[in-house]
Amino acid sequence: MTREEYIKLFHKEQLNLVAFKRLLDCDEEVLRLVNSAIEAEREACAKIAEEPWQGSPKAIAELIRARGQE
Repeated sequence: MTREEYIKLFHKEQLNLVAFKRLLDCDEEVLRLVNSAIEAEREACAKIAEEPWQGSPKAIAELIRARGQE
């Protein structure tokens, strides 16, 4: 996940509203952010896998592993 994707997700999940709470006091919000990030990454990887490929499965795996390293 890129930093830009993280920032969008942070605001979508409204973690900016708990910015002054202790981390232990906002575990529900953090868990929601983590689960949303996992869901977004799964979807991004699924889109890569859905594209028509003439290359090997190894090429697909390399593209997925390269995500977030832009």
